[in-house]
Amino acid sequence: MPPLTLYFLQSSRSIRIAYLLEELSLPYTLEFHNRANNAAPPALKQTCGTGLGRAPVLKDGDLTIQESGAITDYLCETYDTSHRLLPTDPTQRVQVRQWIHAAEGTFMVHCLPITYSRWYSPTPSKENGTLQELEEGLGINVRKDLDWLEAELAKGNGRFLVGDGVTAADTMMAFSVQFILVKGLGSGGGGRGPGCRRGCGIWKARRDISELSGGQGMF
Repeated sequence: MPPLTLYFLQSSRSIRIAYLLEELSLPYTLEFHNRANNAAPPALKQTCGTGLGRAPVLKDGDLTIQESGAITDYLCETYDTSHRLLPTDPTQRVQVRQWIHAAEGTFMVHCLPITYSRWYSPTPSKENGTLQELEEGLGINVRKDLDWLEAELAKGNGRFLVGDGVTAADTMMAFSVQFILVKGLGSGGGGRGPGCRRGCGIWKARRDISELSGGQGMF
């Protein structure tokens, strides 16, 4: 097997791929980069070999892949020989792929505008209540997303999104949900019910999150 290298940015979606690699029990090199002014440092772009220069990036021999969803698909299709993380059962396979896409296309799409509004809103809007009003409006879709997640967790054992064990649905979704809850992004006080937090607590890879994040935690 060619050597695997994960280009990992502190407090980023890179954790999804580290989780997945651990679940697959694949040996890999972790190339860790600290954030610089809340962004990826120039060194990441210089070393990862992509034009965008954002993490995560996975190198498998001569192959370079970016975007966490694409990397997840590749690793599952290539190395998940037991089909544990991307099941062969048609219904479960569709469900896992649904969550792989929802992690970015629904959950992150709805919560990131709140993050950016906090970063870039002028000071007067933070003082006169305009930013708070904006967050309340933007948070509507976030709360709907968490309600959906809660309902789906309740259909099973409350621990995993598809079936009775970890799948690629969990390795992708864990970051999105924890990002929302930890940052308080429109979640109405930190989660719509116990399932969201309980699920996130169980979505752990074999190594502790602080180790996977260079000893600095996820956020």
